[in-house]
Amino acid sequence: MNLAEPQIIHTAAGEELVVLPRAAYEALVARVDAAKEDDEDVALYDARKAEAVALPAEVSAAMLRGDSLLRALRRWRGLSQVAMARQAGLTQGYISDLEQKRRAGTANTIETLAKVLDVPAAWLK
Repeated sequence: MNLAEPQIIHTAAGEELVVLPRAAYEALVARVDAAKEDDEDVALYDARKAEAVALPAEVSAAMLRGDSLLRALRRWRGLSQVAMARQAGLTQGYISDLEQKRRAGTANTIETLAKVLDVPAAWLK
């Protein structure tokens, strides 16, 4: 018997049993484990992709031209810095600092700006 080949054994009841060399068995188990891991990775990717909300094309294009996300969203909504600041209860200078990334907004500020812009707060975090 060649050790690389499986052996088929028939029971009295007619059932077929397969006897594998240990190396072949371990290789088979490793392939199954790798396939399970791949399936888990695909499932995780699919779940994350389903959660994601794509930015509007105009916003993405503005960001590719160099605008910050906040500035691109503000312009997409047709707001000036003054108008957005007024609606958010902030100053125009603070909005400018946020857009230029000279300052980072607090969680409360981010939530407020998201409401003014009518976008998910996660976009601004």
